[in-house]
Amino acid sequence: MRTLLTAIIICLSAAHSQAAKPNIVMILVDDLGYSDLSSFGGTDIRTPAIDKLMNSGLRFDQFYSNCTVCTPTRASLLTGRYPDLVGAPGVIRQNAVSNWGYFKPTGPTLPELMNKAGYHTGMVGKWHLGFESPNIPNDRGFEFFHGFLADMMDDYWTHLRGGVNWMRRNKEVIKPKGHATEIFTQWAINYVKEQSANKDQPFFLYLAYNAPHFPIQPPKDWLDKVKKREPQLSIKRATNVAFVEHMDHEIGKFLNTIEELGISKDTLIVFSSDNGGSIPHGALNGKLRGGKQEHWEGGIRVPTCAVWPGKIPVGRTDAIGITMDLLPTFCEIGGTKVTHEIEGLSLADVFLKDDKGDPNRTLIFVRKEGNRRYQGRTYYAVRRGPWKLLQNHPFEPMQLVNLEKDPAEENPMPPNTKVGNELIQILMQHIQKSGSIPWQKPTK
Repeated sequence: MRTLLTAIIICLSAAHSQAAKPNIVMILVDDLGYSDLSSFGGTDIRTPAIDKLMNSGLRFDQFYSNCTVCTPTRASLLTGRYPDLVGAPGVIRQNAVSNWGYFKPTGPTLPELMNKAGYHTGMVGKWHLGFESPNIPNDRGFEFFHGFLADMMDDYWTHLRGGVNWMRRNKEVIKPKGHATEIFTQWAINYVKEQSANKDQPFFLYLAYNAPHFPIQPPKDWLDKVKKREPQLSIKRATNVAFVEHMDHEIGKFLNTIEELGISKDTLIVFSSDNGGSIPHGALNGKLRGGKQEHWEGGIRVPTCAVWPGKIPVGRTDAIGITMDLLPTFCEIGGTKVTHEIEGLSLADVFLKDDKGDPNRTLIFVRKEGNRRYQGRTYYAVRRGPWKLLQNHPFEPMQLVNLEKDPAEENPMPPNTKVGNELIQILMQHIQKSGSIPWQKPTK
């Protein structure tokens, strides 16, 4: 009798522990300008859905993407590591001549760890980490995938890249109709409706939009509305504003579904961008210098928040975070341990206990790229405390800035100082470590 009672108690305890785990939703948008949200200072743009999210939880004022471009940041999200340590220092593309990465995790991926913690794992939207096995979502831990394997879309209505259809439902080629932002939203809504019906298992959803990455293609009625409301804007800026506002509307539909299903208090939502806004395409990064592809703050500091009603206090934090921190954060909150080597640090105490993190932690930024500007070489940045050492292409000398004294990075200095030499030494050690990691597909 006692043995039976003990077994029942254990089962009930396990069920309670499972039920106590929140659903986790990671919303990652593409190339969002730092001030292309009303809540981040945008005066010509209206983003009520994302603004509401930002004001419903903890907003980060010093959160970084792992890279100035797409692939490396996504690789860091899924591995908790610097991208060049998992074979993704640059953009993965379908043509070998322009490809600068081959995704190779050094341990279990984020969805694999979430599976271990008892979560159902789904991904909707842009993948951008490979085109064939083993580097497609279903082979890297996601139980369900509904999205786009490639990098940018050549057109948001045809969904092709280089003339190839990369839309998939799991491993099946599909041909959906409509604007990609609206398609991904509906697929995400469908996923959470289906998963929320299963009260015994939490879900982890990675929702990755292509928008507002160029080509900047809002639906015509959205552009017409912005042009009428903001007649002073150039057509390039108006088109970008309309594109972001359309995306915001779609994200709002998804967030409303979470509310309507009655699961908002049981769901942790993190919102971020994979890099800064692209200035040549009409994005704005506010007072931050530079934009996408650059190691100025405008290229790597991204609007980010974490929302979990009743658990995460509403407010703002200066704690430093970076994309690769989200893997250990989700694992800690989801109840599984990371036992292999990663560089990401859990932000769970920042989320839940008003912890300030480590203001003096060291962050390294890496990007490899081709074309005449980069010529297949890598360029870097290092931040430690208020100091940042950076370059914006491989042939540019390193520059040193103090972000506390010069937040706009208007007066960079030569790095021939004690702190500059220390940061150079840190970078050299990192380059030595990453030098053993291949970033091209293994030859047979």
